[in-house]
Amino acid sequence: MAIPIIYNFRSVKARWSSALVAVVGIAGTVGVFVAMLSLARGFRATLVSSGSEDNAIVLRAGATSEIGSQIDLDTVKSLQDAPGVARAGNHPLVTAEVVVVAAFPLRSTGTDANLQVRGVSPNVFEIRKNVKIMEGRMFGSGLSELIVGKNASLTYRGLSLGNTVQFGGSLWRVVGIFDAGGSAFDSEAWCDARTLDDVYQRPSNVFQSATVHLASSAAFPQFKESVTSDPRLKVDVSREIDFYANQSQVMTILIKVLGGFVAAIMAIGAVLGALNTMYSAVAERGREIATMRALGFGGPSVVFCFMVEAVLIASVGGVLGCIAVLPLNGLTTGAMNWQTFARLAFAFKVTPDLLVAGIVFALVIGVLGGIPPAIRAARRPVAAALRSL
Repeated sequence: MAIPIIYNFRSVKARWSSALVAVVGIAGTVGVFVAMLSLARGFRATLVSSGSEDNAIVLRAGATSEIGSQIDLDTVKSLQDAPGVARAGNHPLVTAEVVVVAAFPLRSTGTDANLQVRGVSPNVFEIRKNVKIMEGRMFGSGLSELIVGKNASLTYRGLSLGNTVQFGGSLWRVVGIFDAGGSAFDSEAWCDARTLDDVYQRPSNVFQSATVHLASSAAFPQFKESVTSDPRLKVDVSREIDFYANQSQVMTILIKVLGGFVAAIMAIGAVLGALNTMYSAVAERGREIATMRALGFGGPSVVFCFMVEAVLIASVGGVLGCIAVLPLNGLTTGAMNWQTFARLAFAFKVTPDLLVAGIVFALVIGVLGGIPPAIRAARRPVAAALRSL
């Protein structure tokens, strides 16, 4: 015989003050849990959105990042002639790129942070089609001019349209602000690749990477086979979207590990809070439990009754925790990308599956906090309790 569920709601309402403590603890734990997962999700989404299925990125063989790569002009020319490369008229859509890191003061604190400056080819917008100039114009070839991602312009001092900044021993004028659709490129500044090489006194016609726009995503295997089988070329070829997904792994794992550790510590406290609440309920309701047992409700019914209350309290806490974290969705923050050693701006990404995970996490806390008190309630001696009535 089952105990009516309405009894559980009335019981929680009658003991709202002790239940509130458990609810707040569970809500805080779930909020931290979902927030850290959404932070990792946002970081990964920002980097992955930088890549395209129709683009391939070419690095020196064995290089894991652009900073550690180097390819020469002869390699770039070979890539331009490879099968599967898209063309605009007679011009192959390939951008040979140079990457450096320069320190600029943050608007928020005034302290220096690393900005990734990317030297690109003039045809870069034909290759990265999600990048558009939103203010100003494109930089001029051979000139010390910058175009700056919208997030970088808002994050660093001096990178507003029309300003002149100094890095690498040269003065640079900001002539444009671009929108890269929320990708990692929004946190970069772009300029002419050959000019950047000259300013940093690097050998001319030496680049870190080349990005190739393919005739279609299906052309990637043919392009990769042609390039990697050429004995003259010592390079690795990846889809651009896969490359940036791999770049996100280190930071994503770090956020998840640290977030998981914090959430685990808070979860222990939340479980103890739930235990305390349910044990208090058992102590206060000794006569009720004895009466239910005397009326014919068995031990399993009593266990189920207390588990329903624990899950009810946990579900309320889980829902409140998820609601509390919703305002973070889309909120922009920043962190160092350990692959590039430059600051990357990205937004929290609270998705439905993360909210479901938060609710499930809350229910697990409720079950763990409810089982011991429920078993204790079911084992209370009926006769002793009835004699105290």
